[in-house]
Amino acid sequence: MGDLFENSDIPNSSVQKPLAETIRPNAFEEVVGQKHLFKKHGVLFNLIRGKKVGSFIIYGPPGTGKTTISRILAKEIGLHFEELKGIGTNLSALRIEIEAAEVRRRIGQGTVLFVDEIHRFNKSQQDFFLPYLENGTLSLIGATTENPNSALNSALLSRMITVELFSLSIDSLEHILSSAENILSKKLPTSKKGRDIILKRSNGDARLLLNMADIIFQSKDEVSTEQILSMFAFRTHNFAKSGEQHFDFASALQKAMRGSDVNGSLYWLARLLNVGEDPLYILRRILRTSYEDIGLADLRAQEVSLNALLAFERLGRPEGEIALAHAVIYIALAPKSNSVLSALNEATEYAMETSNTKPAPHLIKSKSKIHRPGAGSKYINDHETANRFSGQVYFPPGTLNQEFYRPENIGHERELIKRLNYFKKLRKQIKSKEK
Repeated sequence: MGDLFENSDIPNSSVQKPLAETIRPNAFEEVVGQKHLFKKHGVLFNLIRGKKVGSFIIYGPPGTGKTTISRILAKEIGLHFEELKGIGTNLSALRIEIEAAEVRRRIGQGTVLFVDEIHRFNKSQQDFFLPYLENGTLSLIGATTENPNSALNSALLSRMITVELFSLSIDSLEHILSSAENILSKKLPTSKKGRDIILKRSNGDARLLLNMADIIFQSKDEVSTEQILSMFAFRTHNFAKSGEQHFDFASALQKAMRGSDVNGSLYWLARLLNVGEDPLYILRRILRTSYEDIGLADLRAQEVSLNALLAFERLGRPEGEIALAHAVIYIALAPKSNSVLSALNEATEYAMETSNTKPAPHLIKSKSKIHRPGAGSKYINDHETANRFSGQVYFPPGTLNQEFYRPENIGHERELIKRLNYFKKLRKQIKSKEK
């Protein structure tokens, strides 16, 4: 790869703009992959037709056109465009922008203030905009890769429209790459396989695609797939451990295991591992699933999950990842029952409804004497009865006996159904004798 950049037919790259900036669209007709925004009666279609921007949040993955669309919108409507970053901008800088917008407003010039990564603004910075959005001093466009419902204040969101962008498809990325070739009057110097590699590794991000292509374009000779794989060995992902996808991927894994889809489960496990998710977090999800979605239907499910946790702690990465796969496969194929979870939820709800009641006197430990087996209101020790079952009532006085736990007729719970029926039979016998 030493001669990769020799004999380049592109001028000195140090004085050139990045390729992503060079081919940035200047009109909405050139924007690729977000047709839902520009179709008739779409949000941006109506804004342009009405010659009014308003204020809105653009939510979407990196490299999908948030900045580009904002710039074009301001240009189409004839407004002054200013851009700030959500990180490194303080209240003093915001005040300067507001003062400048007020001056423009007095001379009949509107302002669009674009804030990239607006989710990085703290509450005070977000609240600062509120009066100026209400009086029309400026139009605020905030771009974010985080879900606005969790990343932004409700007061700010209530004054803005949220517009969502989507990851670009392979076809859209191919269109963008072809546009770059037309502008540079040069084909990307690699094979179709090499081209496919950077399209796929772009992960729906046009900026990432063009940054990779920019490097390859520097070579006059064909760049092999091996060279491309070597250059871009580290695979980037649009994933934040503290963001929405962190929970989305883990949720998809749990639902696949719950749905007994072993291959889908392995897929989401691989996705989580590929983006560098903490394996211990994944293992906690697996363990949670073993209790929540399998419960008592397979008593080994929890054992397998805990053993996987122990194995990973001993082995570490990457060797310990097979322990995660071991547990995921077992959980996915185990019989499913949420009877324990349902029982706990029902018991919790009934306990809240009857929270003012107290245990019956015979269930409260006496400090003055030890209760002995007997009839009436005295506590009966089940170990001292014929069948180790007294049939006593344990719900508080004035409440109704409830049946929370209803096992599924599957796996080990079949045996628990037999035990439940056995105790029901004994309880009926005891009641009939008391009569």
